[in-house]
Amino acid sequence: MKISYNWLKQFINIDLKSEDAAEVLTDLGLEVEGVEKFESLKGGLEGVVIGHVLTCLQHSNADKLKVTTVDIGLGDPIQIVCGASNVAVGQKVPVATIGTKLYDKEGISFEIKKGKIRGEESHGMICAEDELGLSDSHDGIMVLDSSLQPGTPAAEVFKIETDEVFEIGLTPNRSDAMSHWGVARDLRAGLIQKDGKQHELITPSINKFKVDKRTLKFEIQN
Repeated sequence: MKISYNWLKQFINIDLKSEDAAEVLTDLGLEVEGVEKFESLKGGLEGVVIGHVLTCLQHSNADKLKVTTVDIGLGDPIQIVCGASNVAVGQKVPVATIGTKLYDKEGISFEIKKGKIRGEESHGMICAEDELGLSDSHDGIMVLDSSLQPGTPAAEVFKIETDEVFEIGLTPNRSDAMSHWGVARDLRAGLIQKDGKQHELITPSINKFKVDKRTLKFEIQN
């Protein structure tokens, strides 16, 4: 049986590493046979942040390159050499910082490194849609909403989902744990036994549940 850790944490207020939660569940008899990482986009855009282009000058040694300074929310702006024709001062753009791994169509990764392009240092990459894996478009860099704050993780802006999925080897006698709610209850009990803490159990919301008519009558015939 597969259990989403994100979903599980909607029912129990915890901040545990997945391996710690898996250990508690296994000790309770809900054996976690494996934990699989899920990403709605490979790499999860980890290391990609929103940048604000502060300056944009022609590269002194390349007609098709621009030398930009970009605020990525760290205080001091960074210098990035960019080859996109549409880059301009004032834009909010996605920036892959040094150490970020991006993935091509085949899922092969390449790492963003500090480099020197035609004599000018470059400390990241301003990205187009295809470079982030969001589409096949390469019509220049992405220009984002001007209200975004520098340093905001791009995963939040593009609503990239990441999760960890537990594969639980459920035995026939544990039908009580055949749901996220049942597993959450067991996990809470296990944590009380382990550390004595009363973790809050959050009942599912029924705010969106609506009964259109409460006066329906059913005729019963003997």
